[in-house]
Amino acid sequence: MPVPGGIERTTAVIIGTGLSGLAVASELRRRGVDCIIVDGLDLLGAGHPANTSSLQRCDAADAATLRERNEILRHLRNYATSHKLDVRTNIRALQLDHLDVGDAGSPTQQWAVRTPGGVLLADHLVLTRCAHSQLRRMLSDLGVAAGQNLMAAMHALGMYLVGVGELITPTPKEVLRQAKVVGNAISAKVHPGGFPAALSGGFALAAPA
Repeated sequence: MPVPGGIERTTAVIIGTGLSGLAVASELRRRGVDCIIVDGLDLLGAGHPANTSSLQRCDAADAATLRERNEILRHLRNYATSHKLDVRTNIRALQLDHLDVGDAGSPTQQWAVRTPGGVLLADHLVLTRCAHSQLRRMLSDLGVAAGQNLMAAMHALGMYLVGVGELITPTPKEVLRQAKVVGNAISAKVHPGGFPAALSGGFALAAPA
């Protein structure tokens, strides 16, 4: 819920309101994890949209794959509407800051996502729309060296990727698999003793036959 000063607190912020973003949000919802989904990432400001062309399909998707993707996306959008997920289709992230909060004896980490309407504070950040050059620059600024185990280093910072990082956009089934893995990883941190039973009416993250 909004608080004075234009700051909102949530457990996870998801960048991207497409298939990948909605799949992760639905998975988190099933596990009782709060999240806010924003449309995209624009680190240069609203007047200079970030280049996300590297996330578009580089292969020629066949008609069956496109139908499958559209069908899954339709189900996810219906799920988001019926379960009142906080999807902000007209809001873009303008700045991402990684904060060290807490004291020396119990340090914690947090993300501050600046948008035109204020700041979203979250423990976890999921990127589904980010140009490769942006991602490399962001990781370098965070002190993540190219030679490190990138996934482990990113997860330690509370950062996750779904549908990002390959030259070719993953298939719908692969996106759903990644969303489930990230949902499990975040849920395990939020509910270390085991996440609550999946909420009734949860969207089954399985591609249609």
